[in-house]
Amino acid sequence: MVPALYDELRQRLDALCAGEFDPIALMATVACEVHHALPQADWTGFYRVVAPGLLKIGPYQGGHGCLTIPFDRGVCGAAARTGQAQRVDDVHQFPGHIACAASTQSELVLPVWNRRGDLLGVFDIDSNQPAAFSEADELALTTLLACCFANCAGPA
Repeated sequence: MVPALYDELRQRLDALCAGEFDPIALMATVACEVHHALPQADWTGFYRVVAPGLLKIGPYQGGHGCLTIPFDRGVCGAAARTGQAQRVDDVHQFPGHIACAASTQSELVLPVWNRRGDLLGVFDIDSNQPAAFSEADELALTTLLACCFANCAGPA
C-alpha cells in the first residue's frame, strides 16, 4: 500500500508544482497534499529557517503549531541541527520534545534542502498514534521532498 500511495502522491505533486520555484507556494501545496494522503497525519507542515539556529512556522495543515523552534530543542530542532531525518515512535521518550499539541504521540521530521544544498527548513508530520511512521514513509517522503524542492534557489 505504501508504494502506491506515494506514487499517486508524487504524480499529484508533480502536476501541481510543475514550474513553481517559490518555496512557500511549494510548502503550502506539499503540506496540504501529504496531510490529506496520510490517514495517520494529525498535523503536517513546515518550519522554515529564518535565522541562524531558528525555525519559524510555515505552511501547515491541522491545529496550531509552535511559532518558533530553536535548533537546540525538540524533534524539529534535531532534524534542522543534524540535517538528518528524525523518526520518533514515542515523542514522550525524546529528550527535549516540544509538545505543541498534547495529542501528538509520534513524529516524522525531514530536513528540506534547496538546489544549492541550503537548508530551507524541516517538514514535520505529527500523529496522534504511536509509531505511526515507517522507514518506507521516511524514504518515500525524503525522495518526494527532494523532487519538489529541487528547483528552489532562495530561502523560504
